[in-house]
Amino acid sequence: MPNPSLLAPGLYLVATPIGNLEDITLRALRVLASVDRIACEDTRQTAKLLSHFGLRVPTVSYHDHNETGRASELITALKAGARIAIVSDAGTPAIADPGSVLVREAIAAGVAVYPIPGANAALSGLIASGLSTESFAFHGFLPAKEGARKTVLEALRLSLASGPLNPGPWALNPGPATHLFYETPHRILGALEDVVAVFGPQHRIALARELTKLHEEFLRGTAAEVLATLSARPSIRGEMVLMLDGTLRHSDEDSSVKTIADEVTHLIRTEGLSEKDALKRVAKSRGLGKSEAYREWQRSRR
Repeated sequence: MPNPSLLAPGLYLVATPIGNLEDITLRALRVLASVDRIACEDTRQTAKLLSHFGLRVPTVSYHDHNETGRASELITALKAGARIAIVSDAGTPAIADPGSVLVREAIAAGVAVYPIPGANAALSGLIASGLSTESFAFHGFLPAKEGARKTVLEALRLSLASGPLNPGPWALNPGPATHLFYETPHRILGALEDVVAVFGPQHRIALARELTKLHEEFLRGTAAEVLATLSARPSIRGEMVLMLDGTLRHSDEDSSVKTIADEVTHLIRTEGLSEKDALKRVAKSRGLGKSEAYREWQRSRR
């Protein structure tokens, strides 16, 4: 076993496999074997990983619901010279997973923070997507509710259509960025339907499913093609990375996309509704609260 005394005190952010257990690094194994304890998103999931590699290290839960309180406890131990690793269920901690709160508090407390790199679903999907890797933006999970999800996609489309604002000489890579989202099996069809509605059926996308696992799959093509492929399946499994091309083509611009402002204007013209009543109806159809719909309406009018 490694000698713990060779490991410096501090917080270690350890990336773990996202599917294939062979994707853990030798350094990650050495660190996990040498720390005083491991803070886990799910102790049961981490126990399986540790057992597979024959490691016996104390674990403590550290997840979305106890992050603030547990961070304070861990910081106290770290300030006393402890060596603590933090892991998520899969992939790199603090990327769409718990960890960022503890990192910020550790830095504020003067505790050393060490990244132990390894597997990451977003980057693994991106490099094999066929879309641009020169510039990209990761947005985490899309909203679960249809209206909020569509609003996020509309805001993204508007930003792509308007282009970079005064990029200046510091814009080293002014080209269009690829946009990455995590998505779940039970929401992916709705998300793809919204991509088709907002960006147009011909917009280029890529979808990575079950990365590094036995049934790893990449679906590449237009939004309509990928939607049709998945819709034809009796069931859909596996966590996914949804990637959108950052270039709006002529066919995208000609699609029947409607922002909240478009829909409100349409209802006023065709049904004679007041702005207030039209906005109220659009908010209801999109599953948005009144204040949220009003903010998006104001934004889409600019």
